[in-house]
Amino acid sequence: MVFKGRLGLESARVPQADRHGLLWLERGRLSAEDGTLVFTTAGTDRLAAGTYDIPLQQVSNILLGPGTVVSHDALRLLARQQTGLLAVGSGGVRLYAVSMPFGPDRSERARRHARLWADETRRLEVARAMYAIRLGGALPPYIQDLDTLRGIEGARVKESYRQLARQFGIDWRGRRYDRQHPELNDLVNNAINHAAVAVYAAARIAVAVTGTIPQLGFIHEASGHAFALDIADLFRTTVTVPVAFRAVRQFITEGGRDIESVTRTLAGRTLRDEEVIPRMIDYIKELIDGHDDRRDP
Repeated sequence: MVFKGRLGLESARVPQADRHGLLWLERGRLSAEDGTLVFTTAGTDRLAAGTYDIPLQQVSNILLGPGTVVSHDALRLLARQQTGLLAVGSGGVRLYAVSMPFGPDRSERARRHARLWADETRRLEVARAMYAIRLGGALPPYIQDLDTLRGIEGARVKESYRQLARQFGIDWRGRRYDRQHPELNDLVNNAINHAAVAVYAAARIAVAVTGTIPQLGFIHEASGHAFALDIADLFRTTVTVPVAFRAVRQFITEGGRDIESVTRTLAGRTLRDEEVIPRMIDYIKELIDGHDDRRDP
């Protein structure tokens, strides 16, 4: 989408995932001028220097990345248009704050989510659908209990560790993590943890912008963001673990400040290039909207 800036930069493009109404902004100032929301930047690798008009009525949520400031008048305009503002890390690897002035303008998806979660049969259906996504295909109808599915998935994840270790030539001694002494963990296990945090942050963004209920997970239960953990796990073997092993190989061959910074940078680039958050949003819509046959008025 092309926006005419106040400085006449008519060919500049602001990157966004159009069908989800997300607008990513970083390294600039979000403010209001003459009743219009504008973003002024000195330039990034994806956006030329200049001032851009923000089409509030076409944007459902603005993701504000590092190096940005926002004015009080801009917040007022966002609230008036019921446009959400999320403070995120570079590439969406962290979620720091969510400002949803009035929440989503309708409650259908939240009610569908609650109905599915409260019905044991439907809840299992959604959980099975999640495992089908994770396992890459339809599940045999005779597998109905979650413990069996967890065992199948666990074996698949272990195999993905072994395959990626061979692919990247990395010594792999198994998944383990000492929370009390994280510095004692090996590079791969630390990288997996940092990659998992990044993908989990992306899932929290997707849950926030879809108006679903973070606490109501279909597989996870205890966390206040159980549903985000469910969604993050859909990408465990396709994004989280591959990012971790690539980060370790890059750290070994090219160096870096530490394994955390290398992993976060690579995770952010992967989330952006592979459009992970838009894909998460699609999965959420498919899982919640597709499994609730009751249609609200």
